[in-house]
Amino acid sequence: MRINFNKPYLSGNETNYIKEAVLSSKISGDGIFTKKCHDFFEKKYGFKKVLLTTSCTDALEMAAILLDIKEGDEVIAPSYTFVSTVNAFVLRGAKIVFVDSNKENPNMDAETIEALITPKTKVILPVHYAGIACDMGKIMDIANKYNLFVVEDAAQAIDSCYYDKPLGSIGHLAAFSFHETKNIISGEGGMLVINDERFIKRAEIIREKGTNRSSFFRGEVDKYGWVDIGSSFLPSDIIAAFLYAQIENIEDIQTKRKHIWHRYNTSLKELETVGEIKLPYIPEYATNNAHMYYILCKDLEERSALIEYLKKEDIHPVFHYLSLHKSPFYVGKHDGRELKKSDNYADTLLRLPFYYELADEQIDFICGLIKAFYKTK
Repeated sequence: MRINFNKPYLSGNETNYIKEAVLSSKISGDGIFTKKCHDFFEKKYGFKKVLLTTSCTDALEMAAILLDIKEGDEVIAPSYTFVSTVNAFVLRGAKIVFVDSNKENPNMDAETIEALITPKTKVILPVHYAGIACDMGKIMDIANKYNLFVVEDAAQAIDSCYYDKPLGSIGHLAAFSFHETKNIISGEGGMLVINDERFIKRAEIIREKGTNRSSFFRGEVDKYGWVDIGSSFLPSDIIAAFLYAQIENIEDIQTKRKHIWHRYNTSLKELETVGEIKLPYIPEYATNNAHMYYILCKDLEERSALIEYLKKEDIHPVFHYLSLHKSPFYVGKHDGRELKKSDNYADTLLRLPFYYELADEQIDFICGLIKAFYKTK
């Protein structure tokens, strides 16, 4: 019984909507399905303005341009994250000041942020790992105190909240991903959320290669031209058509994913009780969008042995990030602080197979093998 880590899910109308987009004779950016997606996200989550992008990476790069990041500006970000989170700001010349993770989960430790702020600090960049909220109350308080911008990397956080506030609606800007491993998908794809109205007009220009083309098509100007820097960040309407079929079914998708998450958690609880592994920790201020299920092993050696044990049974879990402050590109630029919790997650976190069509008996089989591994240790 081969069980891959991920399997993209077709919810029903993806191919029908793609055909509809093609037949509309408008398959470049900002077609009918892009507009439908924009309307959905703004109404459901209360985002002031959203713009679909070709990836979450593009959304983050747009954020860096919007905030006028320049050489020498400092951005506070977690080390335990994907490279796109910080690369978007490095491209504009920023220095990344890495913050360690929490003891309880991989999110940035908000209690340690303030000590890292200097006169050059411009942005705090929280990453909501596994769709679980960072301590946004604390982060926004710090940002307001020092007049800093907050960009939420909400790549994994669709349909998740900090208390009753949807993630992505709290910071000045936010970025989401619709990569095939996410809860709702379009293959590749992303979205920039603009919660600060002063950035809305310029965001449209940057997304349209630095032109005021969007204003032209709304009839606000009689011609459009090159008015700012930018790039081609907007996706084809074919991507939006696929995504719209997914968001139509988001409630069903989320119900099934939460069922999978809780079945894993219930089955593996006994291993945590006896001290063999640790399970995901969700703070009281955070909701669970069931983006992933992970366990924490004791050390790198144990995790490697468990991966090999599962692969022999054709089960394919994956470990996740390596600490960016130790990466070949940035190790020489890091200030030398030890980030022990980030390194610990890099060595011990193991993501289990997780996708809509994962059956209960497959989950039980995986959990049974993990339990067997710890009995034979």
